[in-house]
Amino acid sequence: MSNSSDSVDLLLEGLTLDSDHLLPVFLLLLFAYIFVLFSNFCMCFLIISERSLHQPMYLLYLNLSTNDMLINTTVMPRLLYDMLRPPALRHIHLYGCVVQAFLSHLFNTTGYTILMIMAFDRYVAICLPLRYSALMNARMLVRLMVWAWGVAFVFVGVLIGLTLRLSMCRSLVSGLYCNNASLFKLSCESTYINNVYGLFFTVILFSSSIGSVVLTYTKITVACLTSKSASLNRKALQTCSTHLLSYLVFLCSGLLIITFHRFPQLTQERKFITIMYHLLPSGLNPLIYGVQSKEVRRLVLDMTKICSISNFN
Repeated sequence: MSNSSDSVDLLLEGLTLDSDHLLPVFLLLLFAYIFVLFSNFCMCFLIISERSLHQPMYLLYLNLSTNDMLINTTVMPRLLYDMLRPPALRHIHLYGCVVQAFLSHLFNTTGYTILMIMAFDRYVAICLPLRYSALMNARMLVRLMVWAWGVAFVFVGVLIGLTLRLSMCRSLVSGLYCNNASLFKLSCESTYINNVYGLFFTVILFSSSIGSVVLTYTKITVACLTSKSASLNRKALQTCSTHLLSYLVFLCSGLLIITFHRFPQLTQERKFITIMYHLLPSGLNPLIYGVQSKEVRRLVLDMTKICSISNFN
């Protein structure tokens, strides 16, 4: 992506607020970002350090939690930094913008693929409990995670690669941060191929994600309805409710962004939804899994007791 002047210095729109609201919003977003990092890091540390949590469900959540920290770190520090600068000084190098766009799309896509695998894991655990250990072994888990990250890498690589072939004739990057749409809008060439592939990418991602979750949960529901085992129904309710709630929050946030892109006049509302898309699911996931999982609750209570005894002594 280049132009006649060989300029690679772009201007990022970011989030612009009046002086009365700047500091409160900045502090709110800063504390929310810190909470996302702290809560997800604590969950990752807990899963890694406790051997009792070295199970497929928690190892998959470890990947999801790591992905949440990475996607927010890709977006939030630059957004917070630009909030403290005048709009005219929010410069970003073209290559830095491309990297941010690639990483943001990569981690967003990986979030969906990980949640799809988590749905499959719940299906095997509830509908095929006797084969769970054989099917969801360490080798299968590694293959699934390589698939989750690999598929996202290939699809996003093509997405950004199609944009890099365009020549650039504008320098203002619209939106809170760099993404594929804001990058190819810098070009004066035809973006028909970009729009077609972007639509294909979105349809494939959402249809496969929604389809896999609907299919697995339909089979789980049928298994629970046909089974007279109260323990199976209780296990399904406990383990599936956490994943389903996490998936619905992530899915609805993504659908809201797509919906608001149809209304370009709602600029500020779209920016607010974009921020919530990154912070809300990532902040809720540790709370959802921490509250619902009795193993995590037990470990947290044990650690709290140990800390209380240490402070008392």
